[in-house]
Amino acid sequence: MIQVLANSLVPIFVGLLFGYAAGLFKIVDNKDVKSLVSFLMTFALPCSLFVTIARTPHELLWGQAKPAVVLAIVYAAVFVATYYASRNLGKDTAVNSAVLALTLGFPNHAGVGIPLLLAVYGAKASVTVAVGLAVGAITITPITLTILESGTSAGKTLSPAARIRMSLWKALRKPVFWAPVLAVLAAVVKFHMPIYLDKSLTILGDATEGTALFVTGLIVSAQRFNLNWSVGWAVLGKNVIQPALCLAIALLLGMSLEQTRFVVLLSAIPSGFFGILFGKGFDATPKVASSSLVASTVLSIFTLAGWIILLSHLH
Repeated sequence: MIQVLANSLVPIFVGLLFGYAAGLFKIVDNKDVKSLVSFLMTFALPCSLFVTIARTPHELLWGQAKPAVVLAIVYAAVFVATYYASRNLGKDTAVNSAVLALTLGFPNHAGVGIPLLLAVYGAKASVTVAVGLAVGAITITPITLTILESGTSAGKTLSPAARIRMSLWKALRKPVFWAPVLAVLAAVVKFHMPIYLDKSLTILGDATEGTALFVTGLIVSAQRFNLNWSVGWAVLGKNVIQPALCLAIALLLGMSLEQTRFVVLLSAIPSGFFGILFGKGFDATPKVASSSLVASTVLSIFTLAGWIILLSHLH
């Protein structure tokens, strides 16, 4: 088990440390990561999602229905609970609360999920990771964008329905949104990709893991860290309560043991950086969100190891 943990976790944190060191020592600008994120979210990750899902036989793809439902419920539950707590208990603004809710609700599947599940469970877990990314991209991400848009001067002049339409349209135009949808259609109609197209997309898709890890470390190096009770509760909710909730729902729905392990480990992955990135574009940079991102990532060294061990004993 020690070797399994070392082989799966050490490469991930080495990648994160490289990004962190690059930002800390100003080798790479950690204040403006827009270009790297654009490459990741517009090219590398969509290509990875498309190739992974399109290669999956549609019979196996239908088997991802339960994981998709479970992850959607878990994402939504954590998002709503975090937003409510931030607004009513933390007395924070709607836009800051939305950034925090997305940070905690949508784990860092791009940076940690892909390499972690491949290392622990093998290639058979890659489709579930892609499904997890797709679910987050089409559920709580558009909701966050809607709330952020509502806080702008232009957004305040629009009706709630108009803001929702505008945010959905922006989400629909993002390759990370429509690439997995297009891939599902390709799998259903049994589209056979030409070898040159498959290899072209694979080359870009293979850059996802390293880029996402490096970008995550880079972003973490730019965040201010303040340890307080809010951050402590946030990290407890993300690293412990979220995967525990996922495990309970998976068992309740009678999901297979293999898929249960996949979705629970996906939920145990530390906070994602999408919320922080979106917030920067709307002048919403809550300290709790940035500190939670740092703390969740660092403490995941121990919590991920704990969940991997626990899931290995699940029968």
